[in-house]
Amino acid sequence: MAMNEALAERTKKTRDFQSILNDVQNYITNKYAVLVTNSGEEKQDLLKSFMTKYIEDQNLAADGMTTIELVEQLYSEMAQFSFLTKYLYQSDVEEININSWEDVKITYSNGEILPAEGEFYNPTHAVDVIKRLLRQSKIVFDESKPLVRGHLNNKIRITAYMTPIVDETVGISASIRIVNPQKLGKKEFLYYNTATEEMLNFLEEAFRYGISICCTGATSSGKTTLMSYFLEKLPDNKRIFTAENGTREFDLVKRNTQGKVINNVIQTVTRDSEDIRQCIDSEKLLEFALTTNPDYICVAEMKGPESFAAQEAARTGHAVITTTHANGCEATYARMVTLCKMKYDMKDETLYQLVTEAFPIVVFCKKLEDNSRKIMEITECVIQKDGSRKIQTLWQYYIHTTKIEENGKVKVKGEFKKVHSISKDLLKRLQENGMPEELRKRYAEKGEG
Repeated sequence: MAMNEALAERTKKTRDFQSILNDVQNYITNKYAVLVTNSGEEKQDLLKSFMTKYIEDQNLAADGMTTIELVEQLYSEMAQFSFLTKYLYQSDVEEININSWEDVKITYSNGEILPAEGEFYNPTHAVDVIKRLLRQSKIVFDESKPLVRGHLNNKIRITAYMTPIVDETVGISASIRIVNPQKLGKKEFLYYNTATEEMLNFLEEAFRYGISICCTGATSSGKTTLMSYFLEKLPDNKRIFTAENGTREFDLVKRNTQGKVINNVIQTVTRDSEDIRQCIDSEKLLEFALTTNPDYICVAEMKGPESFAAQEAARTGHAVITTTHANGCEATYARMVTLCKMKYDMKDETLYQLVTEAFPIVVFCKKLEDNSRKIMEITECVIQKDGSRKIQTLWQYYIHTTKIEENGKVKVKGEFKKVHSISKDLLKRLQENGMPEELRKRYAEKGEG
């Protein structure tokens, strides 16, 4: 028996993996295509069994691989996402950036950016894998539509470009963002020195007691992770409505040990369509949100006409939390004015009055040169008796030194400082919104005169 097995091994046709993949792909696609395009453990096992039989019947082998290893690699290439698969579900990966078919970089949660372990075989292979990733989105990705945005699931967003948008030598470029792969709590924020406990307590409690907040900053600055934390800290009996763009980033539903839902959440996403009648945008979601009696509204990102609806909701008694892209707290209000004008061409001064009333607290997040994420500033917009506005800093992160160490890594040193206390008007609003006296004392004792 052992002699027969040894003889079989010697007579196997050893070939390179790519050529075996091409043969197996042709065979499976012609005979069992439905197994490739559908998931499920039973279908996975069946597909692998057909691959194994074909390899054994054809007496094929790949250098350095057993038959089992070869089948697993073939399955990954055909039904999964090639070497990208392991990164898509790795908890410490934030982004997969495909600069070209032969240049793939992985961004980790600690800030490191490293080349991927593995590679595409050619531009066509890269396009095939990205098309597979985009299958969940049910969108066309070819020369007629070479620029697309889609998703794999609620946590993975994909932006992809192919020829002729990028050079033929590049073949394809894509950015795959794994949104908030791990939930961070206060302990993690403090460990990473994102903010002080006092800052986190204030923001958490201010939002809990009805103060609308805008988290601002660039992409990957930590806005969404911070917002998710505040939403998760809300009492289970309060109703939360979330409106997100295209894919759902938040997973706010809580269950007890018996699997029963214990909190009160409606989570919605926009829907794009080439038929304008089928489109559901953030503005439409907010319109319906106000009829569902929410205590808190989350607008995942203000980037268009929905900004006007968001500030309207915040000015009519709802606690709203949102994000936008701006380069600082004061610049955030100017950004909001610009976005609101997409809906109504009102005077800048009028819109400024509205947005500063709607969002009295702005939080500026930033990813620093050493890849650490900080809350750089928290401001309050104080409305004076004459109606004028005063933007005052409550907390700020001061950078003392930035230097390159011997190992080539950048090190940023700084400290958080409290600059001002909250205004008496804000303290009064917190009281009216039900903040207990023991919490108010924390701020009242240091309140402005």
